[in-house]
Amino acid sequence: MTSLARSLRRLRPAVIWIGDVVAETPHQLQKTSHIHSSCHRVLNPAQTNLFKNHSFTASTRPISVHAAKLTNGAAETNRAGPLVEYERRICSGELVDGDRCQVVTLTELQRLYDELVQSADECQLDRNVEKPVRSGWLWSRLLSHPSHSPVKGLYLYGGVGTGKTMLMDLFFDQLPSNWRKKRIHFHDFMLKVHGLLQKHKGLSDPLEVVAGEISEEAILLCLDEFMVTDVADALVLNRLFKHLFSKGIILVATSNRAPDNLYEGGLQRDLFLPFIATLKERCVIHEIGSSIDYRKMTSGEEGFYFIGTDSSAFLKQKFQQLVGEGTATPKEVEVVMGRKLKVPLGANGCAYFTFEELCDRPLGAADYLGLFKNFHTLALEGIPIFGLQNKSAAHRFVTLIDVTYENKARLLCTAEGSPQELFEKIVTISEAKQMAPRTASRSQKSDVSDLCVDNELGFAKDRTISRLTEINSREYLEQHAAMLAEKKVDQGRMDQDAVY
Repeated sequence: MTSLARSLRRLRPAVIWIGDVVAETPHQLQKTSHIHSSCHRVLNPAQTNLFKNHSFTASTRPISVHAAKLTNGAAETNRAGPLVEYERRICSGELVDGDRCQVVTLTELQRLYDELVQSADECQLDRNVEKPVRSGWLWSRLLSHPSHSPVKGLYLYGGVGTGKTMLMDLFFDQLPSNWRKKRIHFHDFMLKVHGLLQKHKGLSDPLEVVAGEISEEAILLCLDEFMVTDVADALVLNRLFKHLFSKGIILVATSNRAPDNLYEGGLQRDLFLPFIATLKERCVIHEIGSSIDYRKMTSGEEGFYFIGTDSSAFLKQKFQQLVGEGTATPKEVEVVMGRKLKVPLGANGCAYFTFEELCDRPLGAADYLGLFKNFHTLALEGIPIFGLQNKSAAHRFVTLIDVTYENKARLLCTAEGSPQELFEKIVTISEAKQMAPRTASRSQKSDVSDLCVDNELGFAKDRTISRLTEINSREYLEQHAAMLAEKKVDQGRMDQDAVY
């Protein structure tokens, strides 16, 4: 086996960076000398002793050995799939060892991969093979009945940063290119669904038509970050997926929440519960039990997260440096279905907003997606501490960070506290019950003021903190710079072709 010293340069968020980071002295915050002493830059707001608690030595390989046993004989039988590819990357030094929980999850993905390969014809996965067309009364009666796939899907859930997205991408990338497959973030998927519903408004059952169009495009549907926070989504999902599953759709999904905890405490949840039963019937449910947040095991030396109420001038200075010689001016971008979003300042792919302009207004995922289709960098001024009084803004901020992360965009921001401090007043119902009740010796003033008890926010905050940490890491910013450089080269080639 090759030495683990040949570290991966951040292929996926769940990959551990092993290199000069280990030798560095871990710090959570570092003062920025250019501005007031109350302004800080997040370097590594993670548990900085993680490298001490977990061994990643090259001499001991229990995880990869475990994976090797599971993939034993792969070379002889020419097998392929996520687990086989995982072991190949470890052997070549492209990846370092994950933990046993990741390997167990990969066995589930490998099992699904093998079942799909064996049942590809029955599942009608090959996009090059036309579906049989039948006519006549008898066939129309027969084809009106549900035709569920012979292969069940897979629903992966677990804590933040445990590698769910990386594992699903590893699975998706190994699938044959001629299959009818689609990998999409849940936010984007629901925006597409609502757009199609608008298109087919007036039909007796527009959801069935929407399900038909989706199944024509892809039989294997991979949804990342499955989470239900919106009542409109909750009311649509049950009937939509009943239609999808009846048309043979196979679902692979990742989520931070177990199926039974989806949309917990939401409005009209009783109408959503049948979807949970359908999900559990059509998918194998698997928990990734790892307690390691791999996103926090990165360095954050180049981060643009500034703490302090007097740091807005410094943020604007950094923003102008990224803009370069251009002049930032107010702009307007189209988001979805004719809607437009006003950008206070924008130039050269960089946009500047105050927190109130982007999160204290009735905006959502569609607006943020439209923003990042036009800009690769966001400067956000004045992120507050979240609590009961700004609960709605907190929900939008969580969505904004999800969309920022999914689009691999760069974030510059000023905030009233560290990522952890922003969400200290956000708790789940179970956390609130565990808090000590007020006694005669404790006055009301000593209670936590502005405490917000919200299950969705309480669960989402860990993901947001984790993503804010990674977004400000050196690895993430290097990846962002490489992406911009690649786009610049592609644009140069297009311009050159246009000349000729």
